[in-house]
Amino acid sequence: MKIFIFWFLIIAGLGQCLGNQQPAIKGRLIDAITDVPLPQVKIAIEGSFMDTFSDAQGEFFLEMENIAETEIVLSFSRTGYVTKRFPVKISLELKNLEVIKLQPDQFYERSQQSTISLSDSEILSEDGEFDNISGILQATRDVFLNAAAFDFSQTFFRVRGLGSEYGKLLINGIEMNKMYDGRPQWSNWGGLNDVQRNQVFSDGIASNDFSFGALGGTTNILMRASKYQSGTRVSLAGSNRTYIGRIMATHASGEQGNGWYYAFSIGKRYAEEGYIDGTVFDANSFFASVEKKLGSQHTINFSGIYTPVLRGRSAPLTQEVLDLKDSKYNPYWGYQEGEIRNSRTREVKEPVLMLNHFWQINDKIDLNSNIAYQFGETSNSRIDYGGTSIYNLDDQQAYLGGGENPDPAYYQKLPSYHMRFSENWNFEAAFRSRESFQSDGQINWNQFYLANKTGSDNDYNSVYALSEDVNRDDLLSANIIMNWRFSERFKLNGSLNYYDLKSENFARIKDLFGGNSFLDIDVFAEEDNENSLISAAQSDLQNINRLVQENDSYKYNYVVNSARFEAFVQGQYSLRKLELNLSGKLGSVNYQRTGNYQNGIYPNNSLGEGTPLEFIEFGSKIGGLYKFSGRHNLEFNLGYFGKAPGFRNVFVNPRQNNEVVNNIQKEIIQTADLSYRYRSSVFNLRLSGFLSEINSATEVSYYFTNGLSGLGSENTAAFVQEVLSDIDKRYIGLELGSEYSITSTLKVKAVASLGQFTYSNNPLLSLSSASFETPQDYGKAYLKNYRLSGGPQRAGLLGFEYRDPDYWWFGGTVNYFSHAFIDINALTRTANFQIDYDGMPLLDYDPEIASELLKQEQFDDYYLVNLVGGKSWRIKDKFLGFFVSINNLLDREYKSGGFEQARNSNYRSLKQDMDRDMPIFGNKYWLGFGTSFFANISLRF
Repeated sequence: MKIFIFWFLIIAGLGQCLGNQQPAIKGRLIDAITDVPLPQVKIAIEGSFMDTFSDAQGEFFLEMENIAETEIVLSFSRTGYVTKRFPVKISLELKNLEVIKLQPDQFYERSQQSTISLSDSEILSEDGEFDNISGILQATRDVFLNAAAFDFSQTFFRVRGLGSEYGKLLINGIEMNKMYDGRPQWSNWGGLNDVQRNQVFSDGIASNDFSFGALGGTTNILMRASKYQSGTRVSLAGSNRTYIGRIMATHASGEQGNGWYYAFSIGKRYAEEGYIDGTVFDANSFFASVEKKLGSQHTINFSGIYTPVLRGRSAPLTQEVLDLKDSKYNPYWGYQEGEIRNSRTREVKEPVLMLNHFWQINDKIDLNSNIAYQFGETSNSRIDYGGTSIYNLDDQQAYLGGGENPDPAYYQKLPSYHMRFSENWNFEAAFRSRESFQSDGQINWNQFYLANKTGSDNDYNSVYALSEDVNRDDLLSANIIMNWRFSERFKLNGSLNYYDLKSENFARIKDLFGGNSFLDIDVFAEEDNENSLISAAQSDLQNINRLVQENDSYKYNYVVNSARFEAFVQGQYSLRKLELNLSGKLGSVNYQRTGNYQNGIYPNNSLGEGTPLEFIEFGSKIGGLYKFSGRHNLEFNLGYFGKAPGFRNVFVNPRQNNEVVNNIQKEIIQTADLSYRYRSSVFNLRLSGFLSEINSATEVSYYFTNGLSGLGSENTAAFVQEVLSDIDKRYIGLELGSEYSITSTLKVKAVASLGQFTYSNNPLLSLSSASFETPQDYGKAYLKNYRLSGGPQRAGLLGFEYRDPDYWWFGGTVNYFSHAFIDINALTRTANFQIDYDGMPLLDYDPEIASELLKQEQFDDYYLVNLVGGKSWRIKDKFLGFFVSINNLLDREYKSGGFEQARNSNYRSLKQDMDRDMPIFGNKYWLGFGTSFFANISLRF
C-alpha cells in the first residue's frame, strides 16, 4: 500500500510538472487607431475548441492542451472590428505576442449609423404598422442578420416574419418594451448612436444572461460610463431619408482618479421635410452617465437619457391618388404663411433615468441591481372638425353641426367619386376635382381660421381645431440579475423583474385656429331608446356641453394601471463538444382601466374603475450546440411559453368605456429552430430552419364600414371596433448567410430568406359600436392559409466588400424581394359577406366572383441595388473617417406594405366598387423610398 501511494505521488508530481510545461500564449489587444485596450476579444485556435477572452486591459492568456501541431492559427474577433488571423509557432515555453492591433470594421460602422436612422422612418406610419426588429440586429457579426439590419430593412422586411413586439430590447438589463403594445419605442433613445455600440444580442430564443428573452431575439444595450473608450468623437451627417442633417458629439473620460468615469453625448437631427413631402423632423438627443467604483467589489452607475423628437407623418395612398400624384405625395400637410405645416405630427418627450449597482460578491458570483424611472408623454395630432352647436336644450332637441372632412385626399374630393354611378357620370365635377387635386391637393390652413370666424353661432366657437391624442406614462422598473459560475462547465443565471405603469390617455386641444373655444361633443352620436341625442353626444355627462380652451383635455380621459412581475432562471452546461442550456420563467401581468369621463353613449360603463385583469405568464426553453470540429457545429433551440397581450388588444373601446375583450387569453408560443454553421479562415456559412406557432392571439382594430348584416335596418354603416380573437399564426422558413474571402481584401457574400407566414386557423370576429346596442357576433373569419402582411416573406442578396490596406473600402449588394402581401380585411371573410341587412342571403351572390374579390393581393417582385464606401485617415493621434451609403441606386418604385379598406364589407357593395374603372375604396399602399443616401464624416480624438 505504501509503495502504491509512493508511485501515485511520483506520477502526480510528474503530471504537475508536465502540466506546467504545457504551451501557452499571452498578449495584449488594442484598437489600431486609438491604441485603447480592447476587452472581450475572442481568441480562438482554428480547428480546435480552445478559446478565451481578453480582460478589461485587453490582456489574454491561453493554455493549449493536446496540441500536436508545431504551428497554429489564432483568430482574434470582436464585434465592430475586422477579424484578424495570426500564425504562431508553439513550444513548451510561454510565448508572448506582445501587442496585437485590431482594425475597426468600417462596414459595422456603416450599419450602426444607417440602421438606427432607418428605425426612425419605421414609425412614420399611423400606428408604427411597419416597424420591425431589424434595428436591434447590428450587434452581431452574423452575415444574414447584418443583411437584414441594413440591406433588407428599407423594405420593412421582418426577420422570421416577426414584428418588434416579439423581440426584447433592454438597456443596462432593464426591458424597454412598452406595455401598451409590447414594442420598444426607438424614439426614446434615437440619435445616440455613439453610446449604443456596446450590445449583446441573442438570436431568437437562444440563451442570454439577462432575461428569458423573446421569440424575435433579445438585445441588451450597455450604456455605462466605464464601457466607453476614452476620447471625444464629433460627427456630421447628411441624408435625404427621415432627416437631412445630423450633428453629434460624444466624450468619454476613461478611468479618472479614485475610480470615477463619466460620459456624455449630445445630438441634433432636423429636416423641414424628409424624403416624403411635408414630413418635418426635429429631434434633440442627450445622454449622460457617471460611474463610480467602490472598492474591488461594488460599482454604481447613473445614466440619464432624453431624446425629444417631433416628426411629421405620412399617409397610405390609393392607386388613384398615386396615379394623380406620385409616391412622395402626402395629404397631411400644407403651407401656412410660406412654411410647411403638417397636421399629423408625432411628438415624444419621455426621459429615462437609471441607477445600476454591480456587486462582484466573489470570483464566481456577481449581482446586478437596476432601477429605472421613465416619464413624460407621447402625442399625435390631427384636425378635429366636430360640432359647434346644440339647440333647444330645454326641449331636449338637438342639432349637431360640424365642418367637412379637411383631408384633401378624402374620397369625396377625388374624380372617382363623381364617376361612381355609371348611369350618371358627372364629367365636369370629375374634371374639376382632378384639376384641383393635381394643382394643389394639400391642406388649406387659412380655411380653418375663416370657417371658425364665419361658420359659428356661438361667439366664435371653433368648427375646426387641432387636437392631440396624448399618452402620458409613469413607469417604474426594477430588477435583480444574478450570474453564478459554479464551475468551468456549469453556470446559473437568474433574475427578478418588476414593472409598475400608470398610463394616462386623453385628447387635448392644441390650436383653436382663431376661435375662442371648442364644444366637447360627439357629432357622430346617434339617439337611442335610453339616451336623448343631447345626452349621447356628451363626452362627459358630468360636464354637459363643455366649452374647452387650448391645452384643455376633452373627448376622452382614462387611466390604465399595469403591473408586471417575472422570475427567470437558466442553467448552462458546457463540455468540449457539447453546450446545453435550459431556462424557465413565471410571471404575471395585470391591467385595470379607470375612466375619468362619464361618456354619454356608455353612461353606465365608462366612469370609474373597470374589471381588473390578470394574465399568468410561463415558459420553458432548451437549447444546445454540438461541435463536430472547430469548423462545424449544429445548434438547436426549442421553446414553449405564454405571452400576455399588450393592453392595446385587451380593451375594446377604452376611449369610451370599460369593456374588455370577451374571454381574452394570453398568446401561446411554440417554436423550434435548427442551424448548421461552418467557419474557416476564408469561408463562413450558416443555414437555419425554423418553425414557430403563435396561438390564441387577439387583435383589436377600428374603422368605418357599411354593408353590415343582422341590424334589421337598411342603414348598415357604422364606426366599429373589431375584435379578432383566437388567432393562430404559423411562421416557417429557411435562412442562409454565407461569405467567402477571395483575397485578404476582397470578400463576397450571399444571403437568402425563404419564408411562409400564414394564418393557420379561422379566428372569431365580433363588432362593437355606438350604433348598435350589443356586440355583433359574426362567427368565424375564414382566414386560414391567407398570408400575413408585414414586408416581403422572401429575400435574397448577392454582394461584395473590398477593404484596401490603405484604409479605404467599398461594397455593393443586389437585393431581391418577393412574396409581400396586402393586409386583408377580416370582416369580408365572414358570413356577413354574403348576407343582406335583414339577415337573408344575398340573391345576386356569385361564388366564383366572390372568390376573385377576396383574393389576397400580392405585390410585384423587385430588385434594389445598394452601394457603400468610405475612407479612414490617421492624423497623428486623431482619426478621421468618412463613409456614404446609397440605397435603391436605380430608383426603383415598390410597394412596401398596405391594407384593404374596410368600407365595403359585403359582396354587393364590394363588387359594385371593384367593377368601377377606379374603385372609390381601393387598397391603400405604403411605398418605399426611391434613391436615398446617407453620408457621415467623423473625427475621433
